Amino acid sequence: MSFKEKISKEKLPRHVAIIMDGNGRWAKGIGKLRIFGHQNGVSAVREAMEGCVDIGVTYLTLYAFSSENWNRPKLEVKALMELLVNTLAKETKTFMQNGVRLNVIGNMQDLPTNCQSKLIDTIELTKNNTACVLTLALSYGSRAEIVEATKAIVRLVSAGELDVDDISEKTISEHLFTAGMPDPDLMIRTSGEQRISNYLLYQMAYTEFCFLDKMWPEFTRDDLYEAIYHYQHRERRFGKTSEQL
Repeated sequence: MSFKEKISKEKLPRHVAIIMDGNGRWAKGIGKLRIFGHQNGVSAVREAMEGCVDIGVTYLTLYAFSSENWNRPKLEVKALMELLVNTLAKETKTFMQNGVRLNVIGNMQDLPTNCQSKLIDTIELTKNNTACVLTLALSYGSRAEIVEATKAIVRLVSAGELDVDDISEKTISEHLFTAGMPDPDLMIRTSGEQRISNYLLYQMAYTEFCFLDKMWPEFTRDDLYEAIYHYQHRERRFGKTSEQL
């Protein structure tokens, strides 16, 4: 029996977050340039997206480009931005066929103008799709996100629109880039690295982690199904005891 067949539809994670790591190392391992790995990683994105739609996961968030990634060689960054635009153009039909709504978190204004325009167009085109929300974290850093949320809340307090004593976890969540989205239930990272790299720090307080040894271009929907199957067999206590569940 495949992992997909073993998955319980009653215990699906609502939100899966993925750190798509290992593109460059995979390419170097076969004697290719790093951008070749990024290009081949697009098929893995499609595998993850269609896999989520197929079994009913309604939120998928991909760490596509961190705020720290701007420090990479300029040629690689330029190639990544071009790949983003070209991929969105090619995958729009796939989004529509699968009922996927595109969303972006991060500082989108940092991206080249043509990238921003293509993202805005695709977001608008897919806004009524309801099967799955695909969120791309672009020029994203969680610490910066928390700083911006804090500033926004302070402004409300300074303007007399919010009392300090009324600030709650809900207040903070509502001012993060992910406002309106459920927190991730499961986070998958490829490449064998076991860290979360400034990704959704506040949101992943109770997220289950899955670290895979394979590189991102090697990721398939069967890997997604296996991760979800193992997730379903973990006991999520949220601070309670097993007997209280």
